[in-house]
This record gives sequence, structure tokens and C-alpha cells, in this order.
Amino acid sequence: MIKGVMFDFSGTLFRVTSTAQWLDAHTASTGLALDGRERAELVARLEEFGALPGGAAPRRIPVDVQEAWQVRDLSAELHRAAYTTLARAAEPPVGLDVDALYETHMAPASWQPYPDTGPTLRELRRRGIPVAVVSNIGWDLRPIFREHGLDDLVDVYVLSVEVGAQKPAPAIFEAACKQLGLAPADVLMVGDDRTCDGGATALGCAFHPVEHLPVDLRPAGLTPLLDLLP
Repeated sequence: MIKGVMFDFSGTLFRVTSTAQWLDAHTASTGLALDGRERAELVARLEEFGALPGGAAPRRIPVDVQEAWQVRDLSAELHRAAYTTLARAAEPPVGLDVDALYETHMAPASWQPYPDTGPTLRELRRRGIPVAVVSNIGWDLRPIFREHGLDDLVDVYVLSVEVGAQKPAPAIFEAACKQLGLAPADVLMVGDDRTCDGGATALGCAFHPVEHLPVDLRPAGLTPLLDLLP
């Protein structure tokens, strides 16, 4: 019987803003002016290199960042280095600070919960089922949950940058189960990545996949998991 639930963050509970919105938020805060064509072309290049953390995966990764890319979620320094290198590869205009652009994605306003994230977490709390957020991430996502009023619905956060292991390695799921005080066989993992999140099955956890879709296209992706729980 399932007694606890682990959730992935990006693409599962929350979705990051679009690349265009990310860039616009940065330029609005810095006063950097881009004309329509320049903006559109820069957005396309940023997406090609996957420069937005949590956004689309890179279609091209420069050789000098390939090694860091594989382990980017194990330290804040590697995460920043990997993504700012990808942003530079997109050839931004003079005057665009890639470090400041990078930091924009960590703002709570850059993340939106899926419509059923709050209701699902509240229902789990009502049923007395503890929740862990298990994420491959190079920064502290807790402020996102606090800003959106969901922090008190999460019992533990297990982040790759803090535990030194990243999904699909069993160690990160094992750490989450231990903090929940539950055996892996009693824990359900919910995530959008069948490889990384599905890695929990190697430890004996159950797995429930969801689709990584825009927020407005996935109004009830989490709700079905409630039928799997007591």
C-alpha cells in the first residue's frame, strides 16, 4: 500500500515560463532594448542551445560545456556555468548580462504551478500521506513553493545539489524515502521523465508518469494518481 509520495518539480508540479517570457522579464528589469526581429532571433537561439533551465533541452551543446552539462545538477557552480555557457553560445547582444539572465529563471514569478498541483497536495495532506519533492536541480527551489503558498504541503525536499546524487541514481530516491520514514515499496514516485523519475523503480518504488506540457494544456495531470492512494 502506498504510504508516501515523491514528486518531481519541473514539468510535474511546476512549469517554467517560456524562453520569450524569460528574456522579456530580464530585459524589462535591466532596460535593455531589443527590436522585434532581434528579440525573436535571440529567443530562437536561446532555445536551440537550451539556455533556459527547466525549459527545452538543448539541440546543440558546445564541446566545452558537455562534461559540465552531464553533472550540472550536482553543484550550484556547475549549474550556473553550464547554463551561462549555453546562453553565451546563443550569441546575445552586447549589454546582455548572461549571469543576470540566468538568475531571472530562479524568481518565483518565472514558475507557475499546474492547475491541480495545489488541490492534489492539499488532498494528500488531508489523507495524511507525506510528500517529498525530489529534483535534479542546481539551486534551492523552496522559495518557489513558499511564494506560491505550497511550502506547508511538502514534508521534505531532496535536491540533487544538496545530496550529491541525481536521478535516476537510486541514492537520491533512497534519501527521500529515508527522510519520509518509509520503505521504498511504500512510496510512489510521480514525474514527467520516464528515465530519471522512473529510476525510482530500481529501488522498489512505484512510478506514475505525467506529461511535461504547458500549464494550460494539462489541467488535471496529477489528479488520477489520487485513485492509486488510500
